[in-house]
Amino acid sequence: MKFAVVTYGTEGDTRPLAALCRALMDAGHETRLLADTSTLGSAEALGVPSAALPGDIRGALQPGGSISGVVAKGGRVDSTVSALARIANANTESWLRQIVSVAQGCDAVITGGLAAFAGFSAAEYLGVKAIGCGMIPITPTAAYPSPFLPPGIVPRWLNHASHRFVNAMLWRAFRKATNAARSNVCGLPTRKRVWTQHPMLYGVSPSLLPTPSDWPENAYLCGQWMQPEQDWTPPPALDAFLAAGEPPIYIGFGSMMGFDRPKLLKEIIKAVAGRRALFYPGWSGVDATMLPANFLVTSETPHSWLFPRTSIVIHHGGAGTTHTAARAGVPSVVVPFAGDQFFWADRLRQAGVAAEGLSVKHLDAGLLADRLAFAGTNETRICAQVLGKKMMAEDGLTSAIACIEKIMLD
Repeated sequence: MKFAVVTYGTEGDTRPLAALCRALMDAGHETRLLADTSTLGSAEALGVPSAALPGDIRGALQPGGSISGVVAKGGRVDSTVSALARIANANTESWLRQIVSVAQGCDAVITGGLAAFAGFSAAEYLGVKAIGCGMIPITPTAAYPSPFLPPGIVPRWLNHASHRFVNAMLWRAFRKATNAARSNVCGLPTRKRVWTQHPMLYGVSPSLLPTPSDWPENAYLCGQWMQPEQDWTPPPALDAFLAAGEPPIYIGFGSMMGFDRPKLLKEIIKAVAGRRALFYPGWSGVDATMLPANFLVTSETPHSWLFPRTSIVIHHGGAGTTHTAARAGVPSVVVPFAGDQFFWADRLRQAGVAAEGLSVKHLDAGLLADRLAFAGTNETRICAQVLGKKMMAEDGLTSAIACIEKIMLD
C-alpha cells in the first residue's frame, strides 16, 4: 500500500512519523512524509522520502515569532491555541494544495500536528482513508483532563468535557481558514464540525498512560514510535567525558525558545552545584560559553543511546523526550514551557520518577535543586528502572503497523 504521511510542528512532531514511515517501508509499503523543512533531518537519516511543507516553525519559535509569546504568558491554553492557529491559518491552503498533489494514487493519508485538518480534507477530496495520528492524547475520556489544560484545575467529573472544550476551541480557531482552503483548492463543502469518526493512532506508551476504558474503538494507544536502533559512534569529546566519571546529568530543552536564556543558565549552573553535566542547546540559542568546566556541550545525539548513560534528565516535558527518558529507566526533572508539557510532567510525577514540574517562568536554583534531590533518591531510581523495563518491552511501531493494516482492510 501507499501512504502520504503529513504533519506540521517541531522535531517532536516529525521524528515519530519519520520512524513510522520507516516501519511502514520495512513492512513493504510506500510512504512520503511531508513536514516543516527544519525537521526533516530524521527522515533523511532513515531513508524516508520526504518533502517540505510551506512555513517556518523555527522562525515562529524565535523571539518575536508567533509562538515565542506563549512561553512569556506561562503556556496558557488560549495563548497556545491562538499562536498555533496563526501558523496553520497562514499556510492551510498551501498545505492542502501540496498534500492533494503528493497523495494522488495513495491508499490513505496519515495526518497529524497543525496540518491535520488539511490532511483530512485532502483524503476526503481524493476519496481515500484518513488516519489521524499524534503524540498527545486528545480523544475525550473521563480518565484525565485535556493535556492542554494545567494539571489540577479541572474537577474529575469535568475531565471528559474538558477534552471537548479544548478540541472545540482548536476547531473554532482553525475552521475559517480550513473551510476557505477546502473551497478554493478542492471545491469541498463547508465543514461545520471537527472530524471525530476517523481512526486515531497515538505513539504513546500504555505503561506511562494506560488506555482509557471509555475510549471509542477507533482510538489506539500503540506505544512510543522510536527510530530504529542504529550503529552510532559518539564524538571523541563526549565519549571521553562519559568515561571520565559518574553518569552525568543531562540538560536539554529541545525546540524551545523565547525564554530568559542567561537567567535559565545561571539557575541551572547553581542547582547542578559542580556535578558533571551535559548540556544540549537545541534551538534555544543559549550562549554555551557561559558554562563552567563541569559542563560538556553536546550536539544532537540520539536520546535512546545517551539517556541510559546519564543519571538524571532535565528536560522540557515534550512527549518524545518524556517517553525516551522514562524508557531509559532514568529519573526526570521537568521544566515545562507550554502546551502539553505540563501534562507529561504530571504523568512522570504520578509514575514516581519525577517531582512536580517546575515551570520555566518560575525557575529558581533552590527549587531546581530540590527536584534534583528527589530524582536522586533510591526510591525514585527504583521507580524509574521498573517503568523503563515495562516500556522496553513495548513495540509501538509494530503495534501501529498492525493497526494501520487492519484499518486498511476494514
